[in-house]
Amino acid sequence: MPQCSEPTPGQDVPEQCRAAVDRSQGPDSACGQFCRTLKIFQRLLHIRRRKTSTPATHSTAELDSRLTELQEEPDVSPDFPEHSDDSDTERNDDDDRAMADIAATEDVAITNADTREPLGIANTDTTPTPSLSQELILNYFKNPCVSTQQHVPAMVKSIHQSLESLVTVDARLRTDIRRLAEEHPADVVLTLLRCAPTCDRAAASMWRAIGSSGPAVEKVLPTLLCVMEDWPVHSTCTSDGDNKDVFALAATLVIWLIVPQCHKAMILYSSRLFVALLFHVVISTQQQMPEEVENFWRVCQEQHCLPSKPNRFAVQAMKALLFCLQYEPEVMAMERKRGWDTLLCADTQHYAAGLLAREMRRVSLSLCFGIARRLLVQLSREEPRWDLPFLAFLVEVLECLGLTKCADSILEIMSRYVQSKCRERRRLALRGLVVLSKGPSMARKMCSLSQNLLDLLHDGDGEVVGMTLRVFTNMLQDHDILISSTTAPKLAEALLMLFDNDNSHVQLLSLELFCKVMELVVDEGKKPLKSTVYQSLLPLLFHCHDENQTVAEASRETLHCAAKFLNKKNLMQLVKTEKLWIFTKSP
Repeated sequence: MPQCSEPTPGQDVPEQCRAAVDRSQGPDSACGQFCRTLKIFQRLLHIRRRKTSTPATHSTAELDSRLTELQEEPDVSPDFPEHSDDSDTERNDDDDRAMADIAATEDVAITNADTREPLGIANTDTTPTPSLSQELILNYFKNPCVSTQQHVPAMVKSIHQSLESLVTVDARLRTDIRRLAEEHPADVVLTLLRCAPTCDRAAASMWRAIGSSGPAVEKVLPTLLCVMEDWPVHSTCTSDGDNKDVFALAATLVIWLIVPQCHKAMILYSSRLFVALLFHVVISTQQQMPEEVENFWRVCQEQHCLPSKPNRFAVQAMKALLFCLQYEPEVMAMERKRGWDTLLCADTQHYAAGLLAREMRRVSLSLCFGIARRLLVQLSREEPRWDLPFLAFLVEVLECLGLTKCADSILEIMSRYVQSKCRERRRLALRGLVVLSKGPSMARKMCSLSQNLLDLLHDGDGEVVGMTLRVFTNMLQDHDILISSTTAPKLAEALLMLFDNDNSHVQLLSLELFCKVMELVVDEGKKPLKSTVYQSLLPLLFHCHDENQTVAEASRETLHCAAKFLNKKNLMQLVKTEKLWIFTKSP
């Protein structure tokens, strides 16, 4: 080979020497770099062709599991997930590291059209150093006995910290996050909510990785729900002893983020999720938030472009859940009737809750039954919080539910609310009692409420009086139930005062019930009742000529029953022959 001496500055380099220099540079030249990149790209295509030769039905979860299995193999380094079977050619270490980086991240090398330099290929001159999270996870999953559960919070924090500088989560790390969530859901949820309560970009990537796996979501949802149900903060220790409070709204933010990804898991916990979200809507509307919660929400609003008020965000999350459950028509019906806006006003929330219940019961009785059972737990507390919307929802779905298992609990709740000083609560409780009284077994149990119901007959609210009369009438449908000697006179006196009520419906119910009293009073109670029946004859006679024909007919029937009870055969005959004018001339 010709020898060339080093040229002095300004001296031309001979062509022969320049060619020798180009050949001596070899792989370090631009051509050499291009050839090496081309070889890497060809090997990548070879690897991907082998990967895509599997059946198309394999899911992403199966791909992730294969990557994890490769990671767990003791004789395969995690930095080399792919090996070629070609024994005729040797690969240099730089190419192997480049291929490992490409296979792990599943990125395709793209060449810049202007500079002709490869984009998206990692630096192949240095071996990548695993981060803390990768080391912890690798040690934990290779030998779980060595790493105790106390390391899980540290792993979660390390993963979150490492993802703050990354754009995406690679398949291997995504699989490890899912496995951690499945094996230690409480530690993963609480740690992640503590280190990233506002759900920054790194935390959102981790939650989406969890949300893409049905089994992982089913594991973490109970913990998220416990946090949501403990307003405004939840305090529970993780395995590392951390007991810092967690914001309930932080869990709601996570639910809103992952709801669209996990339909099956959401169905499993749909009723509990719905009640938790309804609770957030109600309590964030009616209660002034603590300053720390307001500051926290202000940051969330700025990061995620959320509504300014947490109650509006809770409604937004509730809509997302209903959309996930395929209740889009019901959501739109609430929109048309301005039900969502009504739900955001403290004074009208119970009306909106009732409207939502009526819309939902048309399409899913099973979901309504699950919601009703959850609401019973809330309403059964000695000091229920923000109970009026819950009571309104429960009452609307009672008639659609089988009451065999929870009827006693419902009766206990309605019995308590029927004595409330709040008119709306009394109304709702009476509506619930109307439904319960239709069952013979429940009617017998409701006899203990007779005195409370008697007091309501003197209420100035016509709706309350009407529902009370309906409860009494339903209770007395069973002829085996007799009216005691103490209750009969009081009930008859209260009914007598209602014969002249302005509401014709109340008049009809009072006349019908008056007949029931005379028919079902016990023998020892007939004598005390006679004086009240005598007092009813003249009012009944007048109403026999009422302008409302229905009231007039009911009055004649009641008058006939009264004559029979008093054993007045002549009066019975006059009523039968409709010669009541003769009765008016009687002394």
